[in-house]
This record gives sequence, C-alpha cells and structure tokens, in this order.
Amino acid sequence: MIDDGTGHLTIGELARASGLTVRTIRYWSDEGALPPVTRSSGGYRLYDAGSVARLELIRTLRELGLGLDHVRAVLAGETTVAEVAAAHVAALDAQIRTLKVTRAVLSSVARRGSTAEEMTLMNKLARLSAAERKRILEEFVDEMFHGLDAADPVIRERMRTIATDLPEDPTPEQVDAWVELAELLRDPEFRARMRAVAEFNAADRGHDTADGSSLWFAQRMMRLAVDARKRGIAPDDPEAEDVVRDILGDADPADVLVRLESSTNDTVARYRELLLAVKGREPLAAHREEFTWVVAALRAHLAS
Repeated sequence: MIDDGTGHLTIGELARASGLTVRTIRYWSDEGALPPVTRSSGGYRLYDAGSVARLELIRTLRELGLGLDHVRAVLAGETTVAEVAAAHVAALDAQIRTLKVTRAVLSSVARRGSTAEEMTLMNKLARLSAAERKRILEEFVDEMFHGLDAADPVIRERMRTIATDLPEDPTPEQVDAWVELAELLRDPEFRARMRAVAEFNAADRGHDTADGSSLWFAQRMMRLAVDARKRGIAPDDPEAEDVVRDILGDADPADVLVRLESSTNDTVARYRELLLAVKGREPLAAHREEFTWVVAALRAHLAS
C-alpha cells in the first residue's frame, strides 16, 4: 500500500491481495476492464478498495467464460449480469449441441469404418444449422408441390412441418439417417418420383374433396393391411378380395394401383424410414411390407 494516507494499492499489492498475477491485472487494466483510479508521482497505476471488488467481479465473470467485451459492458452498467449470463447460457447450449453432433459423427465413423471423404461429408451435413436443415426440406417440398394447387393441403403442410432436425443429443444411427436423408432429398431422380406422387394426389382431388382425405385413406389402408398380414392372409388369397374392397371403396382399383406403385418403390420407402429414424422411431413403422401387400393384392384383384 502506498503510504500517502489514501489507501491506494499498487498493481503488485493488488496482485498479492487477489492471488492473480501482475501480468493478468495489467492486461485487464490495459483492456479497460480495471482502469487505475489514479497514478503515483512516478506514473505507476494505483487502485483502491473499489478496485479490489471490481477485480473480484472480473475474475468471476472470466472464470465463467465471459469475454472482456461482456465484462466491460457489465461493469459499465450497459447490461446486467443476468442478461449476460442468459446470453452465455445460450451460447454454451449451442456449443454443447455442436459437440454432441461431433461425438455422434465420430462414433458413426468409428463404427462404420468410414473413409476420410465419407467422414468429411458426414460432418458437413450433420453440422448444418437447424435453419439450414429446414431450408433443405422446404425447398424439396416446394419443388414437389409447385403449381399443384389441387393437392391435398393437409399432405402439403404435413410434409413441410415434419420434423427432420437432429435431436440435441443424436445417436450415431440418427446422424447416419440424417446424412442419408439429406443426400436423398438432393437426388434429382428421387425428387422427380416424389413430384409424380404429388401430381397423382392433385389429380385425384375434386372440388368437393375434404382436406386430409388423402391422409385418411392412407391410414385406413395401412390399418387394413396390417390386420390382413396379422391374420396371415396372402395377397392372392380369396379373403384378400374383401380387404381390397374395404380399401378401395368407390375408387377405381386400376387408378389406385398406379398411384400406389409410384410411391411404393424402395427409394420412397427408404425416405419414410429415414424420417422415422431421424426422429428415433422404429423403421418398421414406415410400413414397407404393408404397402407391398396392398400393391400385390390389387394386382391379384385386377387379374381375377
């Protein structure tokens, strides 16, 4: 302490009192976080009791990971500790999510024995922001339904809003599924096939067709097919005729077959499975076998 009756501390005394190094205190002082209250006749920085309290706050904020810009804003009264803490929590959450995705990518690479090129692609696609992942899906849906005003709006909205984002703590399997899904959505052949599915949907709808009827038909068809398979009914069994009639209602079986064949190939089935896998649901829920059963039963029905 300078013996001038003021109680001022030199930077060395402040360092000894706080346990910090002179170099650290001098750096914070040079950066404007801890300005000296005055200087000695020899030009040395001097601090007071308020500086000690200010130094403790700086140290606490820095230990919590806040940058000096935020520290200076708090000390200047431009923001509160609570506001800075909230912003820092959000930043840490983003970093944690990134680390979890990185861990999942590395786990997948280790499990699959991926090449350096595959790892680079996986990392690039998996680390896309949520907004970028959403944009990829929205562009796909926009292309699929462009100009098809008659398409079922419920189907259109369902495809637009379906969750394809990675969870905060993805498994390696979910990273694999998202990477494969992102590549599939960019595949021109797949996009053309899904466009054909949308065109069929639009062609099937009249002015008095209720919104959501396409979804209702598909759900009912799957329930009937699931039940038929559980009962051990083969597509060409006589009992399958009753199931087909229940599925069709007043619809033309030939038209229904054409539309189903456009959406029951392996690529479209894989698309459904990947959506479910990203969300952590069992791929079997994509009903690949049930769609195949209905197509086979319709073919048998038309051949009889």
